[in-house]
Amino acid sequence: MAIKFIKISVVYFALGVLLGYYMSIQHSYELTGVHVHLLLLGWVAFMFAGIIYYLFPSLTFGKIAKAHFWLHNIGLPIMMIALAFLLTTKNEALTAWVAIGSTLTVLGILLFTYNLLTNLKSTPSK
Repeated sequence: MAIKFIKISVVYFALGVLLGYYMSIQHSYELTGVHVHLLLLGWVAFMFAGIIYYLFPSLTFGKIAKAHFWLHNIGLPIMMIALAFLLTTKNEALTAWVAIGSTLTVLGILLFTYNLLTNLKSTPSK
């Protein structure tokens, strides 16, 4: 599970950097919100979760870590794609898709929070 988090984090890193590169070349920064969210909620959040799960493998037992992975990894692309189209087309109907993706992402992050607060012990299990 930890390795999946780390590997997907570098995909988000590459997407965020490529989007930043594109915006820089085009001198158009209307997608800055998408760029920032890809890097923070994609690269940074997934990387840290992966490192934590790697250091404390007992946190990956059960279904919470898997639910975190899938909710976060389904929600973030939905949110980012919808936000990109919302920002470029100004079609307010897309706000519902941003909200759906955001909700899935937040639920995944809340599961991660719950998992750490309830299952992380001061001494690593062996």
